[in-house]
Amino acid sequence: MKNKLVVFVVCALALIALPLVAQQFGQGWVRIMALALLYVLLALGLNIVVGYAGLLDLGYVAFYAVGAYMYALLASPHLTETFEWIAQLFPGGLHAPFLLVVPLAAALAGLAGVLLGTPVLKLRGDYLAIVTLGFGEIIRVFLNNLEHPVNVTNGPRGLDRIDPMHLLGFSLGSRDVSIGPLAVPSVTLYYYVFLALVVLSVVICHRLETSRIGRAWMAIREDEVAAKAMGINTRNMKLLAFGMGATFGGVSGSMFAAFQGFVSPESFSLMESVMIVAMVVLGGIGHIPGVILGAVMLAALPEVLRYVAGDVQNMTGGRIDASILRQLLIALAMISIMLLRPRGLWPSPEHGKAAPAPVQ
Repeated sequence: MKNKLVVFVVCALALIALPLVAQQFGQGWVRIMALALLYVLLALGLNIVVGYAGLLDLGYVAFYAVGAYMYALLASPHLTETFEWIAQLFPGGLHAPFLLVVPLAAALAGLAGVLLGTPVLKLRGDYLAIVTLGFGEIIRVFLNNLEHPVNVTNGPRGLDRIDPMHLLGFSLGSRDVSIGPLAVPSVTLYYYVFLALVVLSVVICHRLETSRIGRAWMAIREDEVAAKAMGINTRNMKLLAFGMGATFGGVSGSMFAAFQGFVSPESFSLMESVMIVAMVVLGGIGHIPGVILGAVMLAALPEVLRYVAGDVQNMTGGRIDASILRQLLIALAMISIMLLRPRGLWPSPEHGKAAPAPVQ
């Protein structure tokens, strides 16, 4: 127990000091770390659905989009410029406070998760994956076309001029935020906010995993018929898994909108869903440390390879496009991991454990 406490303290100090060291080499590195934390939040949410309950969800990015657009609509001038009656109600513009919008985004995404889960309760495996994939694409197409006849999402042009995060009297929209005598870059403060959310999410996921609900999810994952025979209400447990996982996606989306200041349907493509699933699977499905490791690696690796791909492109005389080369390197890394570590980088110690020897 004492050793675990020492490890936690060292890790906490390292995570706190990391952006302060990284910003010496440029704020771009801090931005990469902040985005990696957002993907950790997404992967933890999907792990509830895929890792605990065993429900393959390929449309998880839809909940990410719901949260992002919820924040963008309530924290930007788009609605007041489009609808005159809203402008009359809010003459100064509709700039909902951050602490109000985030719970609304989480609730709306959770409701969307339950709505998705209701018609697919009897589906399993590949069929469930196809239906959830279709749901994700429906949401993306819906956001892409909902500018006629009433302009709600501004279509493929997206929503801009989104208010930055306002927290404890500080606005994170400026380049540097003054905290007493210190001038801290806003991207560093975003990193700390995302880190606090990830820590809270890890605590929630751990408590869920060891609770009766978590054990019920795992029973459904291993054998749904046996779980139902043991008296578990599989219908409600599946809906709860979809709703809980979607809530994480909604919070992540609202954070993304505040961080970027702009959202568009292109940010929520099928490839994003596939990458989030890959984070869970490559890291170690159902295992929180493995999911975090997989999310950090797959979120940071493409950005880090931007610096490598350009040099390799120059070595080939420009005959290979840098973006294609970067995707090739990511694919090779994923294939290598699956060949060398088929259960993930950090699999759960319980999953796949050999049966105990019979007592003589």
